[in-house]
Amino acid sequence: MDKLRVGVIGCGGHAQTHFQMIAAEPRLHLAGIAEIDPKRLADNTARHCPERSFADYRQMLDEGKLDLVHITTLPAHLTALVVECLDRGLHVSVEKPPGMSATETAQMAQAARQSRGKALVSFNRRYIPQVLALRRLLKERGGTVQCSATYHKNQTILGQWRGAGLVPDPVVCDAIHHVDLLRWLAGAGQERAAVPVSVYSEVADGPRPAAHRHQAVVRFDNGAVGSLMSHYGVGFRIQRAEAHAEDFSAYLELSGEPQCELYQALPGEGESTRGTKLNQPLDLEAVGGPGYNEVRHFTDCILEDRTPWSTLDDAAQTMVLAEAIRSGHKGPLG
Repeated sequence: MDKLRVGVIGCGGHAQTHFQMIAAEPRLHLAGIAEIDPKRLADNTARHCPERSFADYRQMLDEGKLDLVHITTLPAHLTALVVECLDRGLHVSVEKPPGMSATETAQMAQAARQSRGKALVSFNRRYIPQVLALRRLLKERGGTVQCSATYHKNQTILGQWRGAGLVPDPVVCDAIHHVDLLRWLAGAGQERAAVPVSVYSEVADGPRPAAHRHQAVVRFDNGAVGSLMSHYGVGFRIQRAEAHAEDFSAYLELSGEPQCELYQALPGEGESTRGTKLNQPLDLEAVGGPGYNEVRHFTDCILEDRTPWSTLDDAAQTMVLAEAIRSGHKGPLG
């Protein structure tokens, strides 16, 4: 089988994870990279050894004979790049957040519907093997009834970038990972994320730029309820989640290497139950193995003509929810 020829537009920090996943996927070949900063282009050429390097992304699109493009620029630059690549019929991996607003995401989604190429949004929490294995367990137990996500960071440069108009507010730009994770955990009954139908959000902004605090309760179309807590002025980067089915609970630690604790209620006397910790490991092999990620999934979808889990149409739902949380929305979502 011929390898899919991949190009990468933008070689900043987010691109490095993409380079690692591309290098680990034997069905892909790094045909080109494009970066406007000369030093960054030279450094990434030396580090990742693409077939060709380009200062102009259009030259790469014209000459690279590409099948697939990873676009890893800042959100303010994404829409035009994504639409152009889709208009050329290329498959496109879009870094999160997919644009500066849900409106931009919808614009990209429209281009994807009209393109020969497929598009995947890099909501990478969906593709963590431990998360996928947990979804299987939740489905076996009748589906998620309640879930929550915590996404905290100490101050970052997001406030500076927001001030420069390069990124949306942090909950849309960054904590969107766990906004999307809520949808994914709540939708454990099928290979799609749950759709938010209402949200009740409380917002408070700290004295420093982008020191935002959010707390929200979300109801989904399948009856599951989720909650998000996010704060950008805390003492350390903390990312956690939990999900519950009837008589079953799971607690995910995602601040570092993913870890999961599982608990099961067992019958007691009469109508009582007793809880116990389940010590068996998650079955990662059943969901693709410990090395599974969105690049492997997207490669499968391209070669097997399947729809990716995190399409642009689906990502628009996550963007709408993130914007509602940021705005302090209270009530049904349109």
